[in-house]
Amino acid sequence: MSTAPQGGLVRGIGRASMVALMINAVVGAGIFGLPSRVHDLLGPWALLAYVGCAVLVMLVVLCFAEVGSRFEDSGGPYLYARTAFGPVVGFQVGWLLWLTRVTAYAALCNLLIEYLAHFWPSLASIGGRVAVATLVTSVIAAVNLRGVRTAAIVANVFTIGKLVPLVLFVAVGLFFVDRSAYVMPPVPTVAEFSATMLLLVFAFTGFETATVPAGEVRDPRRTLPFAILASMLVIVPLYLLIQVVSIGTLPGLASSTTPLADAAGRFAGSAGAAVIVVGAVISITGTLNGIVLSAPRLLYGMAEHAQLPRLFARTHARFHTPHWAILVTAACMLALTLSGSFLTAVALSTITRLLAYASTCIALPVLRRRDGRDIAPAAFRVPAGGWVVAVALLVIAWLVANANPLELRNIAIAMLAGAGLMWLGTRMARGDAPHRP
Repeated sequence: MSTAPQGGLVRGIGRASMVALMINAVVGAGIFGLPSRVHDLLGPWALLAYVGCAVLVMLVVLCFAEVGSRFEDSGGPYLYARTAFGPVVGFQVGWLLWLTRVTAYAALCNLLIEYLAHFWPSLASIGGRVAVATLVTSVIAAVNLRGVRTAAIVANVFTIGKLVPLVLFVAVGLFFVDRSAYVMPPVPTVAEFSATMLLLVFAFTGFETATVPAGEVRDPRRTLPFAILASMLVIVPLYLLIQVVSIGTLPGLASSTTPLADAAGRFAGSAGAAVIVVGAVISITGTLNGIVLSAPRLLYGMAEHAQLPRLFARTHARFHTPHWAILVTAACMLALTLSGSFLTAVALSTITRLLAYASTCIALPVLRRRDGRDIAPAAFRVPAGGWVVAVALLVIAWLVANANPLELRNIAIAMLAGAGLMWLGTRMARGDAPHRP
């Protein structure tokens, strides 16, 4: 693997910034709402679902750490799948992840407007929504157009901004936990537990998006494994403690639509609730920035391999960013936000991520067999890698098997659309010499 910057990109993301990007990608809006949803399903048993989900995610993270430590170019799971299984599988993984990122942006941007309307109700009007969505998307796109260093600095600021209120929530709330709230209900059914796990997968994941801009990371083969493992060591205990505080301080947790704000309001008053609301706004905005940083790099990576028009592989002469990929992705995000067509994010996000995770897990033994031939050796190696892959795949298969059939149908339709897009993109790019073999 070459150590030179990929294409016209600049390696401007260091180790600390990569950790911040990982945390920023995972800690989004979900943790501000999920405590009540999982409590409604399982009660205090939800803590066990958190542990189970954390174990699954850690197994997948270990696979990402080893597989990612072999690559220096942008693309993340798309690049891993393409290298291990060929261009067709690689494109499908990249396409579904891009689609998930775009629809997730639309959902989160609309959620951001709802939170802002808590302070300024006029923003809930049609004109207000258009103005806020356009302004937020334009500013975030402009930040990312100006260079990856600027985007990384912004991500660092938002990561600190979203962690501070959550850490304060835990640090203060633990003193007000009522142990009597931990009365265990009947043991949940397998269906209830799997449904809760699927919800929590959405909250625990997102780290894969931070692997996409590896072509702009300094020493990515060592930086990525460190960042992905370090970020999980922060996120897993934080999430568990947030649920502990929520259960122990909010009697009506199961019916709350803003559980963290309501819980903070009980033990810290209106000021505490306001801090959580502001934290939610910061968290959502930071996640939006992370999505705009990573999603265009998927288009860039696919165009680099002549599976999309070469336009998406062009970089800005001054800022060295994939400006056309950023502009097109931002335009799609804004259009979906304004149209309200973001419900497919619910149907696509978790399952498509699990499919991408499965492809990366399977890639681990495939790439190990190619060590020293056409692939760089891993800079990080997972102990008992075969067992890690097997257990991760079994849990992923169990979760997918328990998914809503409608969700699986929508994903099949999206994959068929992706196949058509790949065929069209390959034909359009055929006249150009591919940048990479």
